[in-house]
Amino acid sequence: MSRTQKDGPSQRQLRVGEQVRHALSTVLQRGEVRDDLVEKTVISVSEVRMSPDLKIATAFVSPLGAADDAAVVSALNQHARFIRGRLSPELRQMKYMPEVRFRLDTSYDNMARIDQLLRSPEVARDLDHEDKED
Repeated sequence: MSRTQKDGPSQRQLRVGEQVRHALSTVLQRGEVRDDLVEKTVISVSEVRMSPDLKIATAFVSPLGAADDAAVVSALNQHARFIRGRLSPELRQMKYMPEVRFRLDTSYDNMARIDQLLRSPEVARDLDHEDKED
């Protein structure tokens, strides 16, 4: 029986994704990407999702303190081939070096939005109402 993508990522995808995330963080921390926008911005790599064949790595990043997050992600994507080359020493054990694609991580925004909703008076009223019924 073969795995389907709806089952979620395999242990191998998760392990390799974490290794790529760590290597990307190291490359970005060392300031190896020669781009003014990237050099001036602290970039957090929150997650890397690997394709099933491990040839594509989608990196979710959060530019911290940047005026234009989309511009930072665009700059990273423009330098993706260079970054891929810089990952090679860090990921020697991989048969193929994955193509890296950068995406803006919106999970923090989603968590803040959910937190704000849960703290809203309407939800608090509904929760109080349920507590009184129990």
